[in-house]
Amino acid sequence: MDPTLDSSSGPSVPDLSLAQDLFLLRTANLPTDVTEAAQKRILTAIDEGNMAPLYYYIHTSLDLATIPWDEEKYKTMTAKNEEDVNVLQTPISEAEMAGGEMEIAEGWIKVGEFWASVGDKEKAIFALRKAHDLSPGLGSKIDVLFTIIRVGLFFDDKTFVGNEIENVKVLIERGGDWDRRNRLKTYNGLYLLSTRKFSEAADLFLDSLSTFTSTELCKYEELVQYAILAAGVSLGRVPLKTKVIDSPEILSLMSTTPSLEPLTTMTNSLYLCDYASFFKALVDVNDSLLKLNRYLAPHSKYYVKEMRRRGYSQLLESYRALSLKSMAEAFGVSVEFLDSDLSKFIPQKKINCVIDRVNGIIETNRPDNKNAQYQLLVKQGDVLLTRLQKYGTAVRMSGSERVA
Repeated sequence: MDPTLDSSSGPSVPDLSLAQDLFLLRTANLPTDVTEAAQKRILTAIDEGNMAPLYYYIHTSLDLATIPWDEEKYKTMTAKNEEDVNVLQTPISEAEMAGGEMEIAEGWIKVGEFWASVGDKEKAIFALRKAHDLSPGLGSKIDVLFTIIRVGLFFDDKTFVGNEIENVKVLIERGGDWDRRNRLKTYNGLYLLSTRKFSEAADLFLDSLSTFTSTELCKYEELVQYAILAAGVSLGRVPLKTKVIDSPEILSLMSTTPSLEPLTTMTNSLYLCDYASFFKALVDVNDSLLKLNRYLAPHSKYYVKEMRRRGYSQLLESYRALSLKSMAEAFGVSVEFLDSDLSKFIPQKKINCVIDRVNGIIETNRPDNKNAQYQLLVKQGDVLLTRLQKYGTAVRMSGSERVA
């Protein structure tokens, strides 16, 4: 593949950090310094990059009052955009006359990346689709699709992103190289994380820790955060220890990345059964990461609730009966809070216990595993017998036809 067709080179297009800043501006009850810094970065990017389409999108679709509208400014930026894109399209016209297939594809990539960089979703995707169709090599087609996925991520179009990831998978199976296969893990993991498929995302992120190259998508420190978060809510106690707590990639960042401290404290304290520290760290994770991340914020309440359930279940596994008071003390919460919180999980059978409020006791009622295994065996046996009967009938019919 011609290296000039590698759309992953250079700065990230579009700049996904701006999408994060737009999320912060739209999120209520954040510290003033956080929103002011986000606003400043957005305005600077719009002015320096002449991002007329993004400026219009913010005004019409997001209706952010903190970003003031200036009609003259918009017209000036639009004129500059048209001037810039005309310059980029001139080589395409020349290549079309000369019959240069590779040059045409390269030209459309540049046009698509330009529109993506200024925030025009429709024009960017249109140009990138043309580049994809005209690109002669499989690798260049995959790179263009990665750019299209980033455009979808910028505008938080999950359905679109999911469809494009499936398209990349098809091309990867046809002959994608090692680097692009590894990049797909990060792209797919981020998509799965944003759609609350934590278990699948955890597997992909953990596999990517030692092979990460998708710096156009996120920083390595962010990948590690996502890996710990997804693994914490989906892995069992033993794999959590081997794949996360003892991970050399994660351990190597501990001393230089303070943002990982709440996450590692959360996972370590859960593993060590230090439930009071676990609850405190969970609050820190929610406040410092979940609520402030555009991929995770929609799932923050679910995540915190599910992690509380994991902590409760892990403690109760060690007891047949336990007083409400002692369990509340273990988690550093009041008896009233614990009683109310457990009552949310018990009716849904997410925690196998009952609460004796009169005596202040929690009694576990573990499922009968042997009986469940027996019922499963009987069910599978019935399925097997049915298949054998159908097979026997088919064989007899086949034999009758031969005799006739």
